Amino acid sequence: MKWNLVLLAVLASAATVPAQARTLDPNTPEDALEISKRVQCGEADGKPAVYHWSGRAYARVEGEPDRLLFKIEGMNIRQCVAVTDPQRGKGYRLVSREILLYLDPVTGEVSRNWKNPWTGEMVEVLHVANDPVNSRPNFAKNGDGSPFTNSNLRREGRWLFMPIEIPLFYTNPLQGEYQDFVGGKYHAMEIFDFAFDANEMLDTKNATSYPIVSWVRMADWLPWMKMRGRPGLVVINAMGNKLKSFDELPALLKTEIAANYPSYSAPPPGDDNRPNETSWTVFKKWADQHKPAAPAGH
Repeated sequence: MKWNLVLLAVLASAATVPAQARTLDPNTPEDALEISKRVQCGEADGKPAVYHWSGRAYARVEGEPDRLLFKIEGMNIRQCVAVTDPQRGKGYRLVSREILLYLDPVTGEVSRNWKNPWTGEMVEVLHVANDPVNSRPNFAKNGDGSPFTNSNLRREGRWLFMPIEIPLFYTNPLQGEYQDFVGGKYHAMEIFDFAFDANEMLDTKNATSYPIVSWVRMADWLPWMKMRGRPGLVVINAMGNKLKSFDELPALLKTEIAANYPSYSAPPPGDDNRPNETSWTVFKKWADQHKPAAPAGH
């Protein structure tokens, strides 16, 4: 009996010992997936991760000098949860919500109203508050059966670089059903350039990694600007990194979140199945709520 107790104690102790650390191989589908998860997620399944970025937003109009519109501060809080597919095996799913604040380019204060320099009209600023911003599940095997890869991942000395370009071209939520004939598609590009320490990323003795990221966005005028179809676009350039916790965010962001966006101190639940929001879908809801009442008798 005593030897059985000793054996059980030894087995229980061994079960609590973490797996031996090893070096991830980016050329292996399972390790490529793990690298992707370490970029995106927290230290463990279901543990929140926070990205922060800071930068500037410019207007670009043909024939005019580029104009600084706003400074920006933004954050995304997310978590990853384990998922399993009968054909594709084990993977993960990311759920998140994000804030982007437009700040006065001189004072750095949160802008509440903005005078459009082209129309002279004072408009209300609608900051980015997208909830949720979730991704499809990722697995070591793609939907077509091919292996998952980080084909754009490259190493230079101690650094790993992972650039991601996301071209966007889809039906504008604010337009009608004839866009294929008259235009009005939403056209933008998002560029995310991640850089991280190779040793931190690839050594599994580290629970996760803390990349730096640059973000560039080229897109149509924001709908709340009321540009009335004027030619031009908004160019945003920002840099940031993954933080150790929500508390590391700048005071300005934490203060604004506490006052106006309290749910953004935590990610959505892991089983969140709501449709994703964008600046345009959020604005459509806001605009519908602020429509003037129809005159009596109509």
